[in-house]
Amino acid sequence: MLSNAVTTTGAVLAPGNPAERIVRPADALAELIAGNRRFVSGRPQHGHEVSAAAAASGGQLPHAVVLGCIDSRVPLEAIFDQTFGSICVVRSGGHVVDRAVLGSVGFAVSALNVPLIMVLGHVRCGAVDATVKALREGERPDGDVGYLVDEIAPAVRAVGLDDPEAAAKAMRAHVGRTVGRLHEIAGVPAAIAAGRVSVVGAVYDLDTGLVELIS
Repeated sequence: MLSNAVTTTGAVLAPGNPAERIVRPADALAELIAGNRRFVSGRPQHGHEVSAAAAASGGQLPHAVVLGCIDSRVPLEAIFDQTFGSICVVRSGGHVVDRAVLGSVGFAVSALNVPLIMVLGHVRCGAVDATVKALREGERPDGDVGYLVDEIAPAVRAVGLDDPEAAAKAMRAHVGRTVGRLHEIAGVPAAIAAGRVSVVGAVYDLDTGLVELIS
């Protein structure tokens, strides 16, 4: 049986017990990272069982809201080894932000009192690759897919289209830009200043399963 995780603040957590409220940003981040390490080591604590769903059905006390990509290889609850009621998940292509995403994250902070907001990019992101290709060829995709390209394009331009590693670098730059956007949600700056909320950026490695914090 795995021992409880010790956080960077010295607090001892009991990972996987949704009844124990995690309120400090550092503790919430420590729990996500500890869960990811359990996932990578092949020793997850949480199975997706109906009994766990039923146990959490009466109410929720999530300790984080995670904004990630829709990529099917990056199931957020699984890679962080989180059970029902532990995290709020928001997903869009290339973790692109629109009003619905901003409102969803804002709701998690204001109504559910989550202490941590995470933006999670991932290597070999198709949305970023498509944006690099569109800018290099000068052909913007039609319809709403074009909106994703428009939103990711500033990160691609910032790293430069001539860079052979443009897609990889742009993905990280786009994570940073998204983190910046989420800092601007109503109520979030005051919560950050008070130490109630942190916003972090991270990257998921499809090959190893590891999550790397980048901001």
